[in-house]
Amino acid sequence: MGLTSQSLEYTVIVLALACVAATVWFWPRLSRRGVRSVLGRLGAIVMTQLSIVCALALAVNSSFEFYGTWDELLGNNEEAPVSVSQGGGNYADVGNIKGGLVQAAGPQGLDRVSGLPKGPADKVGKVESVRIVGRRTRAINPGFVYLPPQYFQPQFRRQRFPVMVVISGYPGGIMNLAQHLQVPQNAGKLIAQGRMQPTVIVMVRPTIAPPRDTECVDVPGGPQAETFFTKDLPDAMRSAYRVGHDPSAWGAFGYSSGGTCSLQLAMRNPNVYTSAVSLSGDYAIKDDLTTGSLFGSGAAGEQHQREHDLLWRMQHLPVPQISALVASSRKGEADYGDTMKFLHAAKPPMTVDSIILPQGSHQFSTWRREVVPALEWQSRQLTFPQDTEANGTQRRPGAGPGPGAGPAQRPGPSKAPADKARGRVEAEPSRR
Repeated sequence: MGLTSQSLEYTVIVLALACVAATVWFWPRLSRRGVRSVLGRLGAIVMTQLSIVCALALAVNSSFEFYGTWDELLGNNEEAPVSVSQGGGNYADVGNIKGGLVQAAGPQGLDRVSGLPKGPADKVGKVESVRIVGRRTRAINPGFVYLPPQYFQPQFRRQRFPVMVVISGYPGGIMNLAQHLQVPQNAGKLIAQGRMQPTVIVMVRPTIAPPRDTECVDVPGGPQAETFFTKDLPDAMRSAYRVGHDPSAWGAFGYSSGGTCSLQLAMRNPNVYTSAVSLSGDYAIKDDLTTGSLFGSGAAGEQHQREHDLLWRMQHLPVPQISALVASSRKGEADYGDTMKFLHAAKPPMTVDSIILPQGSHQFSTWRREVVPALEWQSRQLTFPQDTEANGTQRRPGAGPGPGAGPAQRPGPSKAPADKARGRVEAEPSRR
């Protein structure tokens, strides 16, 4: 049974309950004096406590996804491959890629999520459970990949699709994106309604070295999280999926720590991500108990930390040509003041829009109100269709027949250039 499987979690819970029941039942017999009785009582207490702790640990890990596999828990992660699959071959189904940069994984909790696409992929789309392998960083990150119906339709078989990299908060994991925010479910509905263009969505967690919070930072002498998100992940997605090569096709999206990462990735790497969505994210990264030392010591460390302060960057460094959407609440969220500072500091060529709720808090009930308008907003920033492939051989099984297709149709909303440095995304409560 997999580490995050529902069957393992239920089995351990049943064993814990059985241990408690057995301890209560046999305790009168163990209440006598003598070495055997004392050892029996100690054994019963240890077994009961151990089973309860294991059940709780599995439940917490299943929810927050600190470890996705037994190998990851035991530190037996495999070495990342040293070569990248290049264009020119067939796009294989993820389940058939062996030793590649995107590998099929177990359910990773996906079997517990309701509302996912069911039926023919060319009608409803598909969600795949994968592991993303970093060629440079040698990190292995769990992920879900949503593929829209158009990905499998014949008229789009030579098109590359835009990509949203959706990042969860810390210590949460990818399950939160599918179960609580329902990112693939909402995207599917929006695409079907013509309110969002066909987009490939890859859902990942912000840390590449759990349980440490790496905050999408390249740590001196430590995990290279920024490199993973700006080089390894795009390389992996392009090696396994028919996605855009131009930065105009790539956007970052996240809540809480994931929102912090999204803004950092786009502002620091506008040649990789040209748009970012931050729901309740921070605007500066600081060391704490979960991160350890992210920047190093001395003058170099201080400068490294300053460069991860986005307000400092806008005052002292060239402003990148990206679009950003930030979300907060006037009452109930600690980042409201910094959000307003960020909005007022924005200047061309950067454009910033906002979702400001009258009242909210740092939890899923707030982010669920914001996720649909945020998905629509980012869809308008991404370019589709991307460049077409030179021939019909580079395609994914199920994407349709071979070469010879005509020009691709464009079913989704087009990208509208922003003409202001700041704005607001208004969303009616019924649409959230």
